[in-house]
Amino acid sequence: MAKYFFRRLISMLFVLLAAIVLVFTLMEFAPGDPVMTMLGEGGTAEQIAALREKLGLAQPYIVRLGSFIWGFLHADLGESYRSGLPVFSEIISRYPITLKLTFGSVALGILIGVPAGIVSSVKQYSVFDRIFTSVSLFGVSAPSFWIAMLLVLIFSVKLGWLPPTGTYSFEYWILPVLTMGLQTSASIMRMTRSSILEVVRQDYIRTARAKGQSERAIIFKHVLPNALIPILTVVGIDICGFLGGSVLVETVFAMPGLGKFILDCVNFKDYPAVLGGILWISLNCVVITFIIDMLYGVVDPRIKSMYGAKKSKAKAIITAKSES
Repeated sequence: MAKYFFRRLISMLFVLLAAIVLVFTLMEFAPGDPVMTMLGEGGTAEQIAALREKLGLAQPYIVRLGSFIWGFLHADLGESYRSGLPVFSEIISRYPITLKLTFGSVALGILIGVPAGIVSSVKQYSVFDRIFTSVSLFGVSAPSFWIAMLLVLIFSVKLGWLPPTGTYSFEYWILPVLTMGLQTSASIMRMTRSSILEVVRQDYIRTARAKGQSERAIIFKHVLPNALIPILTVVGIDICGFLGGSVLVETVFAMPGLGKFILDCVNFKDYPAVLGGILWISLNCVVITFIIDMLYGVVDPRIKSMYGAKKSKAKAIITAKSES
């Protein structure tokens, strides 16, 4: 497992470095000039040159890339053009809101999607299967902003049960978490159903049934642990997607999260803030992917045996050489 861990860690570092170079390069060739946005059309040539020198935009591309990578390693992402504050502090101040929204939505999706997928696979082609499949298809297809506005219309405007915007207390989080939780529960339910249906056709499941084990024990002791790999993959993808794609939900519910912050900075052409926000999300996604890879090694004994077999084989070869 140690070799598996270090191999995934090295690949994570390379992916993060590639993300930094790619995002920085894309921002370099993005249309628009932040200097002209800040000065307006009335800026003189001397003012433009002075501001470009102050912001470091007059330096060559490779120098600015190296400076940004060095600053990123030291948690220094520069200063925001719009507010003049450090980008890192701006991100950290908004990050908890996006983090709560993401993990609350994924937790709700797991609580709904996994049981629904188990029931749908066990009762294949039944009324429950058709209902859960239809609802999951709706959840996957419907846009998040449409679901958000529909929930606001029903529970805030018509019924008046829940507040439509803000993050002041618990009830303000119900509609945003429900919006994103319904979507992730749909994808988790579909993956759970298909993964369990694939596992129950294996020979060792038929052997367990032939030994007289109950269907409940077969599902929870044999089927579900072996069907966790695709489910973990979907959960990891949803977490990464919500960290960067919650901007629509945050905009509808007026939540000052990281996604809305990046969108506002894009409109202002605040390149350091946009670049820092995107790379912060990329760092989170790389770390989450690394954690999911580590969980693969925990839930799948084949990974343990594969690396353990390689280690035992290498030890046997060394022993044989030393004896000879």
